Amino acid sequence: MKNTIVQFSRIVVGILFIISGLIKLNDPLGFSYKLTEYFSEPVFNMPFLVPFALALALFLVILEVVLGVMLLIGFRPKFTIWSLLLLIVMFTFLTFYSAYFNVVKDCGCFGDALHLTPWQSFTKDVILLSFILILFFNIRLIKPLFRKSIQNMVTLVSFVLCAFMGSWVLNHLPLKDFRPYKIGNNIQKGMEIPVGAPQSVVEMIFIYKVNGVDKEFTEKDLMSLPPGATFVDRKDKVITEGYVPPIHDFIMEKDGSDYKDELLNEPKLLMFVAYDLSKANPAAMAKLEKLNQQAKAKGYKVVGMTASTKEEIAKIITANHYTFDFYFCDAIPLKTIERANPSIIVLEKGTIKQKLHHYDMDDLLL
Repeated sequence: MKNTIVQFSRIVVGILFIISGLIKLNDPLGFSYKLTEYFSEPVFNMPFLVPFALALALFLVILEVVLGVMLLIGFRPKFTIWSLLLLIVMFTFLTFYSAYFNVVKDCGCFGDALHLTPWQSFTKDVILLSFILILFFNIRLIKPLFRKSIQNMVTLVSFVLCAFMGSWVLNHLPLKDFRPYKIGNNIQKGMEIPVGAPQSVVEMIFIYKVNGVDKEFTEKDLMSLPPGATFVDRKDKVITEGYVPPIHDFIMEKDGSDYKDELLNEPKLLMFVAYDLSKANPAAMAKLEKLNQQAKAKGYKVVGMTASTKEEIAKIITANHYTFDFYFCDAIPLKTIERANPSIIVLEKGTIKQKLHHYDMDDLLL
């Protein structure tokens, strides 16, 4: 009976680590954005780790997959289970911290393929921790499936394939796009709220200074404010989260006006998306004007999309002699649209027809 439980735990943990790792390996840049969120000031305030976020993301996801493979084939069980235990303890701490302090809304455990709430992620990690503890206290029951030379080969091959996959998707596109901006999706439809969808319940919180200290009061508490209280600020507290459409923060702003309704109705629209012009690939940016002229000759409306400042936009336009306009959108949706900086998007009345990494510009179909 004990051996059955141990082997079941072995299979569950191994498969889950492989699946979780492969999903994130499909989009390591997206996982690096999640790590950057953890390193940010509101969470752990570790900005010195931000430049290493992508390297850490690749290391962690490849480690997940390889450890899952090693567990399934029974290779070096002591090292494997100790490593899995350390990883799951770290993940459990992070998901608990996210849930308890409400700082990271989605841990990114399964990338964009499956979104879990912080408490769901924590529960998942606690269950996994239980399975790994079963393995930890019964390491002697983890037997190798093959002789050592074959196990070495399987482990090495899994590592090499993971490294190749990571390199490929970073220089092209995720093999499977789980984002709301995937090819075939319509941006306008992604922003729609269905009739009868649950609405958010929001409570107004008023901040007053009382005896030199800022205190929060609900609307019903205002009738009993202490004498001398002075108003400081007001904020909205979400009591119940309502329906949030898959696309809810996309704008195409220029000179203070949002042109998305007009531009997304264009029958032929070519977008150059560069969330940060200062970090965009210079060689790719130099080629955009040529693509612009080719697209215009075929009846396309061409625009740039960025989260950069007006000064940075003016600088890049002058440097590359662009004859198309740039529109502003926050960096988060632009990073979600595509993982390259810059990337090329072809739309037909808001429906995404083609997405390209800047290394694949030659594959653009107009």
